[in-house]
Amino acid sequence: MAERVRAARNRTLTLTEAERSHYQSQLLQLSGPVTTHTLLNQTICQDLFQVLGWLPEQFVDLLVVDPPYNLTKQFNQQWVKQRSLEEYSDWVDSWLSRLVRVLKPTASVYLCGDWQSSLALYAIASRYFTVRNRITWEREKGRGAKANWKNCAEDIWFCTVSKDYYFDAEAVQLKRQVRAPYTDGSGQPKDWQNTSEGNFRLTAASNLWTDMTVPFWSMPENTDHPTQKPEKLIAKIILASSPVGAVVLDPFLGSGTTSVVAKKLERQFVGIELDEYYACLAAKRLALAESDRHIQGYCDRVFWERNSLPHQRTLLKRRV
Repeated sequence: MAERVRAARNRTLTLTEAERSHYQSQLLQLSGPVTTHTLLNQTICQDLFQVLGWLPEQFVDLLVVDPPYNLTKQFNQQWVKQRSLEEYSDWVDSWLSRLVRVLKPTASVYLCGDWQSSLALYAIASRYFTVRNRITWEREKGRGAKANWKNCAEDIWFCTVSKDYYFDAEAVQLKRQVRAPYTDGSGQPKDWQNTSEGNFRLTAASNLWTDMTVPFWSMPENTDHPTQKPEKLIAKIILASSPVGAVVLDPFLGSGTTSVVAKKLERQFVGIELDEYYACLAAKRLALAESDRHIQGYCDRVFWERNSLPHQRTLLKRRV
């Protein structure tokens, strides 16, 4: 990847040639069928279609999939070209159908897409799973359009293999600031807390997520991957749909967010990524997670509303 000139305060995670060589040696290459033990907590650097048939059966508790959307886009040295919706649907079916056998009967599946690719993802997912909800999250980055609405929303389809699945709603509650506090008959707070840093309420997690911050240059989780998801977003998925120790699989790992968050939250992980540079970035991020389990926007087992100033002050005090 070409070297960029970056500002002094830019915290984007990169690789030196020495680091790339070091982390390359840690990547897994499969040459035939493997056991679950061989795969756990590993990053496989290979084409997904090459390894699909070699993965063990029914070893995955949670499948998180963030495939290339149906757009013309460059991923490091590789270009992905836009296709017709029918062609894109066939491509999704070509790998999703073959991933069904690696899922436990109690597994959950999350499929990420934009407004166009989401149609194909739903159509194919409904063939193999029970589609339980569509999460829409606000991606606040992006340019305005003169002849259309600004595109800043993406979808995540929540599916399960069966009626028997894990879901922990309490683990993904959102802490919001209370701007119109209600009190009971005695004048005490009603369903909210009065603290020295402000008034806050814990609210149930909904299928509309407006508390996300897409990684950017001043965030230590940021990389040069063009479609990197926030760690906070993946943390919600993992906490809601997997217990501690569960196995999380991401077949389009990118720069490693799913594996990194799984590690920070004490889950086991398997990541598959075709591009060696991104796979090495994932390995570096996993190494950093050994000593830093922080997830921006998640603290004290609670997700905080985006740009919550009291919470930001608390984090700053803890880091000093």
